[in-house]
Amino acid sequence: MRKILEAAERLFAVNPAATMEQVAQAAGVARTTVHRRFATREALVEELTGWAARRFAEAVESAHPDSAPPLVALYQVTVNVLRVKTDWWFAMNRTAGDSHREAARVHAEVREGCDRLLRRAREAGVLRADADLDWTRRVYYALIHEAATEAAAGGASGGGDAEALATRVVDTLLRGFGSPTGPVIA
Repeated sequence: MRKILEAAERLFAVNPAATMEQVAQAAGVARTTVHRRFATREALVEELTGWAARRFAEAVESAHPDSAPPLVALYQVTVNVLRVKTDWWFAMNRTAGDSHREAARVHAEVREGCDRLLRRAREAGVLRADADLDWTRRVYYALIHEAATEAAAGGASGGGDAEALATRVVDTLLRGFGSPTGPVIA
């Protein structure tokens, strides 16, 4: 099944209208094998979405966001999430606005974990004491999305290297682009 899902992801990332026959061909299996596992194309897309959501949850959890030092956890979560978002581009972008129950649950759990991690980061002094954590999370998510978009498109600055992109994301989140000696808006 994984072979079929990986082939579907590769195809749908390039051509979201790819057929079940094209998926079978890309997976190197008979069309009947794909249809035996997935009754419809929508069933295949639904399973692909759930599969990617589970990889996303595993990526976050493997970074130990509740126990590793906050800065270490923030960096490792970023690396892991970027890998999943680039490897499962179609499915991860599909989950953003769709009502896939499992994906919605996973994303809600990850959001709660992110909020906990950002609170820990603020308490440890990694983030400013007055940081608005809701805004910080939204900016962090946007930075990850932009980095994953660049990696998926084969962007030159940062390349597809998850570690280099994660460094850029975390550095931008924590330092931004302002000069440390420049004017501050109060």
